[in-house]
Amino acid sequence: MASSSRRSFIVIVLFLATCGFLGMLFAQKNPSVAPSSDYDVRDSLKEFTEVYSIVEANYAEPLDADKAIYDGAIPGMLHVLDPHSNFFDPKAYSLLKEDQRGKYYGVGMQVGPRNVNNRTVVIVIAPFVGTPAYRAGIQPGDIIAAVDGKATDHMSTSDVADLLKGPKGTTVHITILREGADKPLEFSVVRDEIPRYSVDLHFLIQPGIGYMHVSGFNETTETEVQSALDEMGDLKGLILDLRQNPGGLLSEGVGVADKFLHKGQLIVSHHGRASSEKRYTATHGNAGKDYPLVVLVNRGTASAAEIVAGAIQDHDRGLIVGETTFGKGLVQTVYPLSENTGLALTTAKYYTPSGRLIQRDYSNVSLYDYYFERDKESSTAGREVKLTDGGRTVYGGGGITPDVKLPAVKSNHLEDELLQHYAFFNFAKHYMVSHHPDEKKFQVDDALLQEFRKFLDSENVQYTEAELQQNIDWVKSNIKSEIFIDAFGQDEGLKVRAEADPEVVKALELLPQAKQLADTARRVVAERSSTNSLNQ
Repeated sequence: MASSSRRSFIVIVLFLATCGFLGMLFAQKNPSVAPSSDYDVRDSLKEFTEVYSIVEANYAEPLDADKAIYDGAIPGMLHVLDPHSNFFDPKAYSLLKEDQRGKYYGVGMQVGPRNVNNRTVVIVIAPFVGTPAYRAGIQPGDIIAAVDGKATDHMSTSDVADLLKGPKGTTVHITILREGADKPLEFSVVRDEIPRYSVDLHFLIQPGIGYMHVSGFNETTETEVQSALDEMGDLKGLILDLRQNPGGLLSEGVGVADKFLHKGQLIVSHHGRASSEKRYTATHGNAGKDYPLVVLVNRGTASAAEIVAGAIQDHDRGLIVGETTFGKGLVQTVYPLSENTGLALTTAKYYTPSGRLIQRDYSNVSLYDYYFERDKESSTAGREVKLTDGGRTVYGGGGITPDVKLPAVKSNHLEDELLQHYAFFNFAKHYMVSHHPDEKKFQVDDALLQEFRKFLDSENVQYTEAELQQNIDWVKSNIKSEIFIDAFGQDEGLKVRAEADPEVVKALELLPQAKQLADTARRVVAERSSTNSLNQ
């Protein structure tokens, strides 16, 4: 009880201190508002403590001080500033640091919820190759029944994931239910350092043509990108997939962009009320490797990923393909606070090399609409206009507008039905009980499709033969992908999925256009430089 009271006192003091800090910040930000005197601040803090005391003493139910402050007062106050200033409670702050480090300590597997016999259970989606879970023989589809003797019934996925994590070298006991096994399987797995790879897939999708998906920007991303480029060898073209990349560390975004630009080219700049302009340029450059480049983006591409896409577009280095990106161009500085908490405060704004603002307008918009209702924001009407190196028009103030727009792929009834029933995942698990496919020879033939139909019938999944035939390529790709994940590991399954992805296929077709774009820009820049020299 004493610990709880002490914690409540600490969070209240923290909140009041933050209020005072932000009050002074507002006064400095708006010169028309006179700075609050010590008496004004003292009166405001007194009013807050009075309100809190009344709530604590008289609320209809016992008051959870942590929830009231962490989940209510502080986030509410920060969201008045902008959508991205945020307060991190101890758990969220720990996850933030874990994401930035690009590693954690655990067993190394992706877990998720599934409905089995009308109850939700947590299952293994896939163990990561080479990790303790993989070496122990844990398989996709295994149901996690208990962790260290604690039954997982009624636990959330995050609860189970937390139980699996722990200090390096410690042992966790995992009870597994597996299809085809007569009794539960017991695994004693020693936890180890598990890397969070941000380059989660790279391979030669065609001879000399590379494909690379970057899922985020953490402390190891630049190194991972360089390793992937080295492994793929002498490239004749590259598809850089930044879809659903939420960003991350600015330094890593700058480092990745550096690998595709020429030495000395501007990558991004930022400045704010209390900070002078800071410019980031390519310090190494691509060493003359000007192969055609297509960058895939979508609504989920944000922050550092937008910096990379914006720099490549402004310098006409590659073709940006997909949807308009998220539009997150605010710089957050993370301030560590007491009690293992943190404050992420917006301190500046990002600008692409052409000078356009990445951040979209968030004034008079609810948080829900800011994140989820963006259909009207794809228009370029009223947005700032800038020019690329080659003289092409680009737009600021609303994310990165693609050079080639691809509408989001919308699912149909059959796709929704199969995915909602986890039909491909469950079929692969069923198939692997009695089959051992050969990776080189494996094909989804008519016999396998017939087996899939029988499985759908046994699972009461509703479909028509006409629907199946209309979506046959998509169905075959998903069957093969899930079986490959089971049989050969997650990377092989993801390769199958990428090869059949319509946007990746379109990106391959656009590589010649990307080459023409870069060649034209280089010619324009050279002619401009020659003219400027003659005029001097």
